[in-house]
Amino acid sequence: MSSNNAINLSSIQQTSHVNQLSLATLGKSIAISGLVLFLFYTLMYNHPYKPSSDIFTPFIEQKWPSNSPYNVTNPPTNISHIMFVLAGSIKTWNYRKPYIEAWWRPNRTRGNLWLDVAPTEYLLPWSPSSPPFRINEDVTQLKNIHSKMVDPIQVRMYRSILETFKLGENKDVRWYVMADDDSLIFVDNLVEMLGRYDHNKYYYIGKNSECVHSNFQFSFDMGYGGAGYALSYALVEVLASNIDGCIERYQHLITSDYMSQSCLADLGVDLTIEMGLHQIDLVGDISGLLSAHPKTPLISLHHFDTINPIFPSKNQSESINHLMEAANIDQSRLLQQTICYYRPSNWTFSISWGYSAHVYESILPRSILRKPLETFKPWQKVRPPFFMFTTRWPSDDPCQAPHVFFLETIQNNDRDNLVLTSYVRSSPRNLRACSSNANQSAEPVSRIRVFSSAPARKEYGKIECCDVEYVAGNDTADVKLRACMKGEMLA
Repeated sequence: MSSNNAINLSSIQQTSHVNQLSLATLGKSIAISGLVLFLFYTLMYNHPYKPSSDIFTPFIEQKWPSNSPYNVTNPPTNISHIMFVLAGSIKTWNYRKPYIEAWWRPNRTRGNLWLDVAPTEYLLPWSPSSPPFRINEDVTQLKNIHSKMVDPIQVRMYRSILETFKLGENKDVRWYVMADDDSLIFVDNLVEMLGRYDHNKYYYIGKNSECVHSNFQFSFDMGYGGAGYALSYALVEVLASNIDGCIERYQHLITSDYMSQSCLADLGVDLTIEMGLHQIDLVGDISGLLSAHPKTPLISLHHFDTINPIFPSKNQSESINHLMEAANIDQSRLLQQTICYYRPSNWTFSISWGYSAHVYESILPRSILRKPLETFKPWQKVRPPFFMFTTRWPSDDPCQAPHVFFLETIQNNDRDNLVLTSYVRSSPRNLRACSSNANQSAEPVSRIRVFSSAPARKEYGKIECCDVEYVAGNDTADVKLRACMKGEMLA
């Protein structure tokens, strides 16, 4: 019995000793783990954010956009931070040159016009008002790409991104902006828009087509090159080493924009849409669209060869230069819709600053007027739905049909700190007066003068309101833009 007790006591002592060893070992393990975690987090939160081969770098250098919609960079983005990659060809350049020269700023804008072959004598000497040109590499000589290439022209255009990168002229570049040789860019608004995003993260910023069918043919998630799309430099660096591989994978695709979208999707980057970019996959008279622009700054227009001159009394080149006269004074207000009312006559004024003015002989709310009049047709003859936005049908109802005026002159009065834009009637409306409005016709009005403050840029994303001054029977009505009052209803 005593022998058994001795054995049990010995066993208990051994077990206790083992437990003590286990606890000691566990304590050491916890201490070592704690030290490792401490060193890990110390490295993580004190990292200098410089490229390194350190194993922690991929976790620390976060390139993806944060949950915040905008990331203002410091110092602010300016025109010198943008590299333009413009796709062109010898066949189109002669008649498209005025489109680019209308917005290109020699010695300020950076980038190149990429051509398929060298300019002929007819295009030389090269205009100093044009972007400098570069000649694309012959894509038919590229191994692994040429054999199944559906459209070498589209491959050439897409590779302009890579060829621009390889030039090594990227000092201080934050953004690459791709566009066509018939794209009209509003540079100040572009700079402001890109300044809201962090170029150190991966961004693909653009806009899809206005037409449902065009997006159905290609992708609803694709930035169209005619409207222009922007790639952050951090993304360009990654993309450049992958472009030829992407072309080999997607050489069956028939547009460079589709190749670009597909390659970026494989890199995990999706399209960020900006409403101020416009592909203009439309035909005919687009004045209805331009007179009811979204409340976001106008950044681009495109396809001038398929639409009517945007000012009816001018040809297309004159029209573009006329619009740029307003753009050069105040791009932040360009095409921005402002609505106000002249209650004594029950008239509604809708101003598309720097472009047009509409007067309706009834009180119409903004919920209606913000929808563009469908003065245009879709890019292709297809079944509806046609457009990616809601439209209004033009009407012969005198209470619904506007008197239409277009920009005539613009004056910047520094002394009074005012900008005056004048709009003149394009043609008689040829309708009777609105009977529900006691027949108070706006037909006597032949000119509308709009006064705005000298260009302090309009605040992004906010509409302005206005007041109308008019003496019955006069041929001129004055409209004064102002900030909207708290709770002011446009109805």
